[in-house]
Amino acid sequence: MIEAFPPGLIMVFGAFLLPVLRGGVRTVWLLGLPLLALYLVWQVPDGVVATVSFLDYRLEPLRGDRLSRLFATIFGLMAFVGGIYAYRQARLLELCAAMIYAGAAIGATMAGDLISLFVCWELMALGSTLVIWSVGKDKAYGAGMRYLLIHLLGGVVLMAGIAAYVNATGSVAFNAIDTSAPGAWLMLVGFLINAGAPPLSAWIADAYPEASPSGTVFLSAFTTKTAVYVLMRGFPGTEILIFIGLAMIFYGIIYALLENDVRRILAYSIVNQVGFMVTGIGIGTELAINGAAAHAFAGVIYTSLLMMSAGAVLYRTGRRKCSELGGLLQGMPFTTACGVIGALAISAFPLSSGFISKLMTKQAAADEHLLLIWLLLQAASAGVFLSVGIKFPWFVFFEKNSGLRPPEAPLNMRVAMGLFASLCIFLGVAPGFLYAFLPFAVDYVPYTGGHVVMQLQLLLFSGLAFFVLLPLMKRTLTISLDLDWFYRRFAPALVRLCFRLSTPIDRALRRGVVERLSRLIQSLHTWCGPQGVVGRAWATGPMVVVVLLLLSGTLAFYFGGT
Repeated sequence: MIEAFPPGLIMVFGAFLLPVLRGGVRTVWLLGLPLLALYLVWQVPDGVVATVSFLDYRLEPLRGDRLSRLFATIFGLMAFVGGIYAYRQARLLELCAAMIYAGAAIGATMAGDLISLFVCWELMALGSTLVIWSVGKDKAYGAGMRYLLIHLLGGVVLMAGIAAYVNATGSVAFNAIDTSAPGAWLMLVGFLINAGAPPLSAWIADAYPEASPSGTVFLSAFTTKTAVYVLMRGFPGTEILIFIGLAMIFYGIIYALLENDVRRILAYSIVNQVGFMVTGIGIGTELAINGAAAHAFAGVIYTSLLMMSAGAVLYRTGRRKCSELGGLLQGMPFTTACGVIGALAISAFPLSSGFISKLMTKQAAADEHLLLIWLLLQAASAGVFLSVGIKFPWFVFFEKNSGLRPPEAPLNMRVAMGLFASLCIFLGVAPGFLYAFLPFAVDYVPYTGGHVVMQLQLLLFSGLAFFVLLPLMKRTLTISLDLDWFYRRFAPALVRLCFRLSTPIDRALRRGVVERLSRLIQSLHTWCGPQGVVGRAWATGPMVVVVLLLLSGTLAFYFGGT
């Protein structure tokens, strides 16, 4: 039956055919794979559809429900639009890796057991690393290696948690996890590493900007949002996630404000947007879970749109620093319009997709009387507008005239950006379309006078603050120190220092050991050599006596023991 075939496998196996195909056939296959996967996703009924016996466990590699279909749908849609954006510029290795990456993400969202989830989890790490390495540059290789090490660490922690949990419970089913169960906290940590939670958040801004323009688009969509899905599935209502989510929000905002690199600004925005979702998961009510799910769906679209517009700028100009850009509106008006729409959506401007999703989380905090959380979320909304919603389009497309007059982005890039820009507006104007697919029934109404007026006030006053403080916001070549400094700079320096200090000690020890061994060898030579006691010739009679004594002692010892 077709509904029993895992949709993610279509993309994983289909990716291996891409090198064999040529020309237009390869393009059709590249774009057809996500569409076929989407069709299969919507053929999967609710409940467990496929089972596999593995050792003593019953695996469920395919399970359908509203939550899994929502995430699998946006991942399939992202793979399709990303394929349109990439197919004329990306290398073949990148396209293959991106399809494997997307297929593994879809597989993870539809996995009903922890073992199948873990297999897809690790396949995502490998696919995404290849996306980074496909650039073929030294910086990309270094960033990809650090990225891989972080995700291998997360995988090890996750596997240890799964092993402890399964050993204690005897079940591999992936449902809501009791945090008091053995291994539960290790699993939570493993999930949070992929979500980009502090203190291991820097891998996003370190690795994503080093990929190609199209590679960054794929990277922005799958890993962190899959982590949001598994947190939503496994740890809804876990209170600590509220505070972790808030830390992610303000971490992303502060570093985006400090950053000069356009793609690093957007990478930090991924962290703060995932923070909103994690906060909603921590609140855990139906409205909060709906808000987190809707925000993940909308976030994939507008974050990818922002990455596409930044990628088009990089593709045409070869530059990614705010201090080197400006005035690109004149040469790239379509890219500018799409970038502005993405910036408005990430800022939750009314009539954009961000407005109808992000405000649900804030409303959930208000409904639960979490006043401090609500106030922090309001402040964070203003911060997102400052750090990304205004900063990115203003410094790249408007403000000063940099003298650059690049041509508009290629047609395939414009088509991809146009599709996602249209979706940002469509979902903002018709929120019921998205609300119909959320995990729980929705009775939330986004377009009330209070919601609209409060959000507009928040955004307009933060915009006013941006332009008032604009003379102080000088674009300079800066380096923002993060916790990755400890394993990128401090740890190697510490290792070199330890080697420098230990080398004299090591040499002294070696010299002492060698001298002692030399004396011992000399003593043995003296004792056992031709002139030594053992080496001298003995008469036959005494030797026979010695042998008899040894034999007698051996026999006495043996028979005495029996």
